[in-house]
Amino acid sequence: MRAPIGDFETATPAPDCLDELTAPVADAVRAWQGTVAADQILYVDTDPRWADTSVFVEHYGRDLLERSANCVVVAGKRAGEIRLAACVVPSTARADVNGVVRRQLGARKASFASMETATGETGMEYGGITPVGLPAGWPVLVDPAVVDMPYVLVGSGRRRGKLLLPGKALAGLPGAVVLEGLGVA
Repeated sequence: MRAPIGDFETATPAPDCLDELTAPVADAVRAWQGTVAADQILYVDTDPRWADTSVFVEHYGRDLLERSANCVVVAGKRAGEIRLAACVVPSTARADVNGVVRRQLGARKASFASMETATGETGMEYGGITPVGLPAGWPVLVDPAVVDMPYVLVGSGRRRGKLLLPGKALAGLPGAVVLEGLGVA
């Protein structure tokens, strides 16, 4: 199958290649109940050596810079309690962690979670964290610009490979909150 965006040799419906995904992502695809059919979530194989955004778009298509999103894990702290969440913003933006995210989490302080926390809590590889398959109960904060993308490129749970899915599918994830002003240039 041809990928709807980017210059990938092939795109495979995620339900047909669960062994390419980390356990939490594969489980989420198996149990998928979103408004978008699970077979519209596509997996593309990518070389982890080209994971850096500038090198990635040179190899897989310059259009991907405007059609991809980053998923970052944040930690909100208040009264000694830590609440983890994910933020999904266009790759050309950054998450407003100290403003929009902090207020949404009701935290006194918010910051990016450490690599150990992010990978340990998600069961995914650093640099490949995806909003698909995050722990139950986590808020998944999504910028509206990502939801509006016909197809968006996100991590697959590993540094090798990416997922392509309709942006509106992210708004239907468990715990998803579409949040105006989340991504800032």
